[in-house]
Amino acid sequence: MVDVVEMAGQGVGVPSWAWMLLVALLALVAGAGALTLQRQKARGKRLYHRLQTATTQIDALRSRDALTGLLTRAEIEIALDEAVIRCDRDAKQLALLVVALDNFRSINEGYGLRVGDAVLTTTATRLGACVGDAAPAARLAGDEFLLLIDGGLDTAAAVAERVLASMHEPMQIEGLPLTLTASVGIAVYPEHGSRPKLMAHAALAMRNVKLGGGAAYAHFDPTMAVDMREQAELLQDLRGAVERGQLQLYYQPKVDARSLQITAAEALLRWQHPKRGMISPAVFIPLAERHGLIRRIGAWVIEEACRQAGEWRGQGLRMRMAVNISGHQLRQDDLVDLIEASIRRHNLRPERLTVEITESVAMEDTAQTRAAFDRMKRAGLHVSIDDFGTGHSSLASLRKLPAAELKIDRAFVTDLATSAEARGIAQAIVQMAHTLDLRVVAEGVESETQRDLLVGMGCDELQGYLFAKPMTPVALALWAEDDDATGHGAFRPSLFDPTQPAPLNT
Repeated sequence: MVDVVEMAGQGVGVPSWAWMLLVALLALVAGAGALTLQRQKARGKRLYHRLQTATTQIDALRSRDALTGLLTRAEIEIALDEAVIRCDRDAKQLALLVVALDNFRSINEGYGLRVGDAVLTTTATRLGACVGDAAPAARLAGDEFLLLIDGGLDTAAAVAERVLASMHEPMQIEGLPLTLTASVGIAVYPEHGSRPKLMAHAALAMRNVKLGGGAAYAHFDPTMAVDMREQAELLQDLRGAVERGQLQLYYQPKVDARSLQITAAEALLRWQHPKRGMISPAVFIPLAERHGLIRRIGAWVIEEACRQAGEWRGQGLRMRMAVNISGHQLRQDDLVDLIEASIRRHNLRPERLTVEITESVAMEDTAQTRAAFDRMKRAGLHVSIDDFGTGHSSLASLRKLPAAELKIDRAFVTDLATSAEARGIAQAIVQMAHTLDLRVVAEGVESETQRDLLVGMGCDELQGYLFAKPMTPVALALWAEDDDATGHGAFRPSLFDPTQPAPLNT
């Protein structure tokens, strides 16, 4: 500005009004620049606050599971650290509950991931209702959740009871009534371990519940760690059991209820361990299912049973052969192909092979189970619904299955002589089955009283220790050759009459 005035004083030929206008313009530009600077500072502050808000929201999202809205594993670890510090300071107790859904994989495989996700969100809501807003809840991974509550074992057990009751209530997911169960493991601080071990001990208790079939809760016990080591060792041995020839099939005959003549034999799997001796399938089959070995073992059972049936057929023993199929096998896309291939290799007729499937598995109304049953029907296999009476079957559901027979669960047979309720249930099963043109087999028959009651009810076939224990194929063949001496059942002349599966009623 001084330079401009000086130029004017030196006689530069510029009118004074022009200089005044120039000064005004320069002042205006300077003012506008200052205003712009203020606006930029204000905008910068707004952007900074927005960035802080977004960062806070992102941090909050990171602390929450995207699907269920529960805490993540990282956040529950922090909450656990803080809770342990409070317990140490106030001399109080703290309990962890690890909750895992039972058989959740079948929901994903049968109904799809969308339904599976809906089940998880519903589970999260129910768990939150069981403990309230004050207790932290987290989704650890997959179908496993963690609840952190103040209190000791009694408090934790009460919460576990609420969780189990809540999970037992049917879920309505996309119009599907789904009923699930859960396994709950409990660990209490400081009783069940230090902070670094607490979560692992609760998870170990949960897995121990799953080993027992689920739908229950258990608290940590030091012996569980030993059991898990034994399970790991057993699993390693089981992986090579097929190649080493350690698996064996024993056979238990089925007899006609009136004539006591032999009609069939059920193949029962055993494991002859080189060090542990004979191991029951109740021990190693769940292990095989959890670790993906059941497909291989199941295929061996089907092939060996068909081979043995073909060999017996060549000896004149015309019996139907029965094999058990697990839920994992039923969900295999190639199960029926595998069965048909074994039947062809050993020159058997499809209707001479009975496929036994438990009622609970048969009632899984999933796309995979429906497809498997349809293929069994088309293949002409003889389908039996095993352990009948323990599930939730109805006439409507049974009419949709290509079953040829029902097997009354042994629990009702055991109590026939002493329980009017057991007799009523058995009688109702027989009447319902015959209404649907299904044969009825009773397993676990151990006394003549049970036999007579079942015959009086109209039961078609019987199976149990009263007639024969499971035996090796050699023992069964020798028994067949000397059937007159047994006094319990006769092999010849065989009552075998090919039975086609019942028509699929729609």
